[in-house]
Amino acid sequence: MLELQTTPTIQQEGIDWLSLAEALGKQFAVSEAEADQNDWFVTDNIARLKSSGLVGAGVPVELGGGGASYSDLCAVLRILGCHSSSTALAFSMHTHQVMVPTWRWRNQNAPVDGLLKRVATEQILILSSGGSDWLRSSGTAVKVEGGFLVTARKVFASGAPAANLLMTSAVYEDPERESTVLHFAVPMTAQGISIEPTWQAMGMRGTGSHDVVLSDVFVPDAAVALQREQGKWHFIFHLISMIAIPLVYSVYVGVAEAVRDRAVQLAMKRRTDEHLCYMVGGLNNELTAAKLALEHMISTAITSQPGFETTNQVMTGRALVAKAVLNVADLAMEIAGGSAFYRKLGLEKLFRDVQGVRYHPLREEAQRKLSGQLALGWNMSSL
Repeated sequence: MLELQTTPTIQQEGIDWLSLAEALGKQFAVSEAEADQNDWFVTDNIARLKSSGLVGAGVPVELGGGGASYSDLCAVLRILGCHSSSTALAFSMHTHQVMVPTWRWRNQNAPVDGLLKRVATEQILILSSGGSDWLRSSGTAVKVEGGFLVTARKVFASGAPAANLLMTSAVYEDPERESTVLHFAVPMTAQGISIEPTWQAMGMRGTGSHDVVLSDVFVPDAAVALQREQGKWHFIFHLISMIAIPLVYSVYVGVAEAVRDRAVQLAMKRRTDEHLCYMVGGLNNELTAAKLALEHMISTAITSQPGFETTNQVMTGRALVAKAVLNVADLAMEIAGGSAFYRKLGLEKLFRDVQGVRYHPLREEAQRKLSGQLALGWNMSSL
């Protein structure tokens, strides 16, 4: 059984993480709006997350962290998403890179305590390229004495401007094996790493999801944490799916809650309109569907072991959350009417931000394919 703390409570260090997230979220709104208008990264908000201790909240107490439970961190991200979409989404990428090694430390006795202690004591921020790389990865790794030279462009790297450590991968054409994906960590200050400011997007504009460019970056042999066959499912991706996706999608449910609240606030001016009541009721149904699907994802992560069936359950929940959240946004725009088109009402930004729910893996087509393969008894060891 997955040994992650499950009950949202005040933790051993005496910190009520949910109340802290609520207080911070309310402070983040101004910076979030400025970032959206100017294509800026939410620098100040991330700095406040660091100073608050939330960056190390998921690190076990035994390793100097806050000892926050997995469900607490999902709730924290949902609360932050309700107040500051971009801040929450960027922070979710760091959070899952903390909770994956935490799971491995608790369940596999993996030697990741050094990384987790650094997160807790130095408040380092971890950057991930996993979503855009997924099973095939990208970039090239060339073998040299003592390690590899890596050249790659990692897109959608949310939180790049504030990150300290990049968790990524590249493809090594091993002459003795199939194409091999190498997984490794590299400091953002390493020679050959640069950030190309490409993030001018429809929504989630403050996430700083720029391209990270690696140009002949030296990665020592000792830094390669994992080697796997390219394009094939591996345990690590079942673990990432189980841990990361519920955290990321907690953000979008939080954004959907903000959409619902704003739409209802606007609808109060016409509260006696029966058709409007019908639409608001439909909006509430969709939000409830999103919450229920998210709860299923979180409970699956807490009670299951990584594997195809767990991945299937989590990714099915991901598809259901995405569909319901997008329906919430659509109905909110209908409820508000033409006035929703005005930026000053706030719905327009939330509508744009929530569109990002479409793009994290597994997208619905791939999820349906995987679910169907399992249902029809395919030999999953070949995938």
